[in-house]
Amino acid sequence: MRCESKAAVVTGGASGIGRAAAEAFRRRGTAVHIIDIKPGNWFVGDVGDRETLERFAAQVIERSGRVDYLINNALPLMKGINECSYEEFQYALSVGITAPFYLTKLLAPYFAPGAAVINISSSRDRMSQPQTESYTAAKGGIAALTHAMAISLAGKARVNSISPGWIDTTGSEISGADALQQPVGRVGRPEDIVEAILFLCSEKAGFITGENLCIDGGMTRQMIYHGENGWSYK
Repeated sequence: MRCESKAAVVTGGASGIGRAAAEAFRRRGTAVHIIDIKPGNWFVGDVGDRETLERFAAQVIERSGRVDYLINNALPLMKGINECSYEEFQYALSVGITAPFYLTKLLAPYFAPGAAVINISSSRDRMSQPQTESYTAAKGGIAALTHAMAISLAGKARVNSISPGWIDTTGSEISGADALQQPVGRVGRPEDIVEAILFLCSEKAGFITGENLCIDGGMTRQMIYHGENGWSYK
């Protein structure tokens, strides 16, 4: 995938999957525009704020004049039904759903031919742990938003989503049961998701739009019943 003279936008690009994606695009000669709430050498701002998104989009267009790849990756708040307030739940949806929608809307007039939008969802869009409602709702929403935007932006951009499972962003070596429970025998790495991002942005994926790719080491395909295959309920 060669990206000279192209421009990528990555939300939540200061760390984790977003940072790995930004670095991968840069290695391919792409101009990368990052927005993140963390302080650093990028556009610092809260994607949950409308005016911030408008200023960021204006800066992207001023500096690059085009958008080839938009990676909506910023992480929503995770709180459960017992503790999550109305305002916190709304904020999680603002970061996880409204921001990808609105930033895509702002940048769509500047999409270059062959443009691609990748929305980062989560395997939690189809399965849950207790007390994760705000995050899970946001991730489920962006997965659905993906196929809606794919139809609305037909002919302008391909839109797909990726649902990562357990991705370790600390660089630590996770072993034992945490790794062995995964059908592939290990916990995921940011690079596992980045490879899929690069593929879905490339011409090789030119016939793929409106799809969700779950990259979770097979965990969501694994049936778990008490007393079988080493599993027990406690």
